[in-house]
Amino acid sequence: MGLSVSAATAVVFLGLFIAAGSFYPAVANGAELVSDAQQETNDRALDRQNTDITVTNATYDDENGTLVLNVTNDGSTALDLDAVDVLADNTYLTANATVEGDDTTGVWLPGEWARFEADIAPGPDRATVVVDHGVRDGVSVEVV
Repeated sequence: MGLSVSAATAVVFLGLFIAAGSFYPAVANGAELVSDAQQETNDRALDRQNTDITVTNATYDDENGTLVLNVTNDGSTALDLDAVDVLADNTYLTANATVEGDDTTGVWLPGEWARFEADIAPGPDRATVVVDHGVRDGVSVEVV
């Protein structure tokens, strides 16, 4: 009875060792994925907190149907012009963007101003600019 009990115990412990060996990588991988997701969420929240814009003016030229928005990047985050959305009365517009008069750049650095021009008719009452991370600013449109 002594040898069979020892052999059975060894088989049980070997089975537990093999099970733990397969279980650990799955748990470690899952924990790593959760940790990475939390880090990415924190990074996005920090970027959102460091992003700020101000629409300094919005004018609509009634003669040629052009909406012009001048916006300042007041945050500490560089923004991608391709990720900027312009809305007028809750309608998406396709706008031509320039950063401080340069239409060849796609990067809008902190402290710089950008100009967005879009054709729309009739003239809108309100215009909004939405940048990365969902940060937005809107103003009433002045008709000139």
